[in-house]
Amino acid sequence: MADFLTGIAFFLVIEGLVYALAPSSLKRMAALLPGIPDAQLRFFGLASVAAGVGLVWMIRG
Repeated sequence: MADFLTGIAFFLVIEGLVYALAPSSLKRMAALLPGIPDAQLRFFGLASVAAGVGLVWMIRG
């Protein structure tokens, strides 16, 4: 459970840094999202999940 909470904490740190350091870039990127097909967003989301799981598996293995 401690590892899970640490992961959530790191997520919040990274997310907060994006909002704090590059808010205008974040707004531009969010404005582009409706133009990207759902299938492409889904593919890159699943690829990110797979990469994250793979990295955790390699680090913790």
